[in-house]
Amino acid sequence: MKLVPLGDRVVLKQFEAEETTASGIVLPGQAQEKPQQAKVIAVGPGTDDVKMQVKVGDAVIYSKYAGTDVKLDDEEFVIVRQDDILAIVK
Repeated sequence: MKLVPLGDRVVLKQFEAEETTASGIVLPGQAQEKPQQAKVIAVGPGTDDVKMQVKVGDAVIYSKYAGTDVKLDDEEFVIVRQDDILAIVK
């Protein structure tokens, strides 16, 4: 199955959460912070007012509480509006 976003929406695949802190402390699942970095999986066509600035394969940073979590074929994705993407990581 394939996700095809509409309008100015973007499908993201989050990078894995850190399981240990910098000092080596192992974090349990619920204590791990949701990562704000993700890879762009699919990009909508945009709208008359919004030109899409991201492309498939880009690494991005997005707003902490943005988007809708979706589980499809045992994989988790986040669907966000392009406005919720703060930066492209190069």
